[in-house]
Amino acid sequence: MSSASTATASTATPPASALADVTASDASLRRYLHGLPGVDAVGLEARAAALGTRSIKTTAKAYALDLAISMIDLTTLEGADTAGKVRSLCAKGANPDPGDRTTPPVAAICVYSDMVATAKQALAAGGGAGIKVASVATAFPSGRAALSVKLADTREAVAAGADEIDMVIDRGAFLAGAYGKVFEEIQAVKDACARPGGGEPAHLKVIFENGELSTYDNIRRASWLAMLAGADFIKTSTGKVAVNATLPNTLLMLEAVRDFRAATGTQIGVKPAGGIRTAKDAIRYLVVVNETAGPDWLHPDWFRFGASSLLNDLLMQRQKLSTGRYSGPDYVTVD
Repeated sequence: MSSASTATASTATPPASALADVTASDASLRRYLHGLPGVDAVGLEARAAALGTRSIKTTAKAYALDLAISMIDLTTLEGADTAGKVRSLCAKGANPDPGDRTTPPVAAICVYSDMVATAKQALAAGGGAGIKVASVATAFPSGRAALSVKLADTREAVAAGADEIDMVIDRGAFLAGAYGKVFEEIQAVKDACARPGGGEPAHLKVIFENGELSTYDNIRRASWLAMLAGADFIKTSTGKVAVNATLPNTLLMLEAVRDFRAATGTQIGVKPAGGIRTAKDAIRYLVVVNETAGPDWLHPDWFRFGASSLLNDLLMQRQKLSTGRYSGPDYVTVD
């Protein structure tokens, strides 16, 4: 067994041909999810802690800082969001450091569905045409609404131009063991990501809200459930609860996507969100990605940070590495 899998054993995944049988009924889905190996919590946390202490050299740090910037879903999800705030966020995402044009843009701007059109227009006008617009949907952050409401929410965002949809699962249904219901909702939202009139559908990120799932075993089950249902990304959290992304729960999800690709040939992305505020935090996560899933995931197509304040610290550390000093307090914007 490789060192990347010593903390928690690779899941006993069936071959791709057998996965259709896994999802054939609620009973078969339950049997499969509850048949996954139990998570060694002590081993998982020890491995995450060990990886979190790794140091990297200056040249690698410069690369890591730029990579982390390019992986950010720069986010504003507040009731007080205005069109002006979203435009400012888009300008910052497209050109994070006006004093250094070598700074990469962020991966995406993440907003509520009613701000999608504003974000698309601002990015197109401000040189950020390559930046994705992600929209939360499906009664974010609770996920408590009728399926018809969730689908309407999703279709509205896609029609407005959203490139990505960040949905939330119904944690109550999941914790009650109604896996079939959660599976079918993810599939239905995936279908609602289709673009009106054709074209590439919006990519679907599925948020678990790990802080409410209570156990590592539940996080592993949710990961496999979402991937089997068609998720393009699996995401830790909404950023709206006390416990958001952590290194151990992200490591566990990275193991899941690694094992899913081994079983099916399909690569799924991972997005930790909430509580990642410093460059040091981000680099720890990148080390965990490399050592767990492997270098194929070290790309914005396969790994994202859901964050609002992280970008500022990455910019400050980038400047310190380049010039040997920090600038004054006006160097970065206040989120």
